[in-house]
Amino acid sequence: MKSKSTRTARTQPWHPHAWQAQSLLLDYPDEQFEQRLALAGQVAATLPGPVARPLLRFKAHAEQTTPAALATSYVATFDHRKRCCPYLTYYAYGDTRKRGIGLLRLKQTYAAAGWRLGEDELPDHLAVVLEFAAADPAAGHGLLTEHRAGLELLRLALTDDGSPWAHVLDSVSATLPALAGDDREAVMRLAAQGPPEEQVGLDPYAASPVFLPDPVVGGPR
Repeated sequence: MKSKSTRTARTQPWHPHAWQAQSLLLDYPDEQFEQRLALAGQVAATLPGPVARPLLRFKAHAEQTTPAALATSYVATFDHRKRCCPYLTYYAYGDTRKRGIGLLRLKQTYAAAGWRLGEDELPDHLAVVLEFAAADPAAGHGLLTEHRAGLELLRLALTDDGSPWAHVLDSVSATLPALAGDDREAVMRLAAQGPPEEQVGLDPYAASPVFLPDPVVGGPR
């Protein structure tokens, strides 16, 4: 078995479409969200079942929810709960100085690919990383795989909270390799200890043992 550092990122032709659709749904539901939702639904119809079905479940929920209620839920979920943090470097570095290095590395990766961020965008927001992956699948796949443990912990937290955005994370997981031994250990460590040197918001994870469900298996069936 290859170690995490030597795995080769492999992408499928449908990967960029999936990552773009997921990015659209993980962005803040503003006045353009209805259009993004419709586009994501059209894209989902072309994707493999394990990737498409969670997106369609989220779409069904969003269509039955008022825009104001969806926006309120988004803020309550992603802005007010650290355990549902959408910024991937948080899981790797916590609120430490090393996180700045992680953010810089992301910016350098984007710049090397000729990809520029908007002034109001942070490079580690999952919606931004997915949008980059859609534009540069090989590099983007590598970034998503590098942050596999954090993505899984976010997926578990959203699932525990009954959040509709858990469906989108299920879809993201279905585009990535299944959790291997070292990945599962990293998830368990994050769940038990929290991000490095971060003491806020650990109780929900540390209070009881964590049993990981079988991860969503990547690729078409």
